[in-house]
Amino acid sequence: MDKIKKLKDKLENADAILIGIGAGMSTSSGLYYAGERFYKYFFDFYKKYGITDMYSGGFYPFEKIEEYWAWWSRHIYYNRYDTEVGEPYKDLLKIVKNKDYFVITTNVDHQLQKAGFEKNKLFYMQGDYGLFQCSTPCHKKTYDNKELVLQMINEQKDMKIPTNLIPKCPICKENMTMNLRIDSRFVEDEGLKRQRKEYENFIELYKGKNILFLELGVGYNTPAIIHYPFLKMTIQNPNANFISINKEKIMIPNEMHNQCIEITRDIKEVLKILIEEEN
Repeated sequence: MDKIKKLKDKLENADAILIGIGAGMSTSSGLYYAGERFYKYFFDFYKKYGITDMYSGGFYPFEKIEEYWAWWSRHIYYNRYDTEVGEPYKDLLKIVKNKDYFVITTNVDHQLQKAGFEKNKLFYMQGDYGLFQCSTPCHKKTYDNKELVLQMINEQKDMKIPTNLIPKCPICKENMTMNLRIDSRFVEDEGLKRQRKEYENFIELYKGKNILFLELGVGYNTPAIIHYPFLKMTIQNPNANFISINKEKIMIPNEMHNQCIEITRDIKEVLKILIEEEN
């Protein structure tokens, strides 16, 4: 509990809060990629291919493209559209809404936007389940996919979508794909470029000042995106503090232990305690 009190103090006294959100935040919200939730929606794929979780299934070399899109339409629908806003996201907004904050996230499930965070304060740099892009890509534009994904969900049969629903690029007529940062073909559209600039401006504005780097559910799948930069910026700024909330322990350099608080508990529990102490 002492660590949570220290966290509360740092939150209240920081000039600004830079928040880094990873997969653990959505897991704490109940959006599990494995276990009961996976088998509920993908049991047929498990039975046929032995796939045991949504993450690894996203890389599976399916036999037919109609099957590929049956998988991905479900993956997108059940993680982007058919979801409620997670309590941790709602609680986080209550905690930081009156502070100058910015959020960088590797999550692509739209939970931050659903919770009501200001769009100009978000940099979702790994993409968005709600967007398609050209697979080539022949141009740097993304497309909302909700209507087509819903069609795929409603019309798929025997683990396949109808061939006429395979999304095609309106420019070159090649297949579309998800707007996810999986390889060098990832499209950064104008909106994403704008938010990257906002992120860089926020960092520059509070360089050397009393800024709190708050890391929520960030693991080691992509540490170079949030974790390592947050540590580096904390070490370079003696007025900064770094706080991690994660069920798993993280690596903290010895030279920054006096600037760091590590809370190895469920994010949902910690944020709920902070909300209760405010009331």
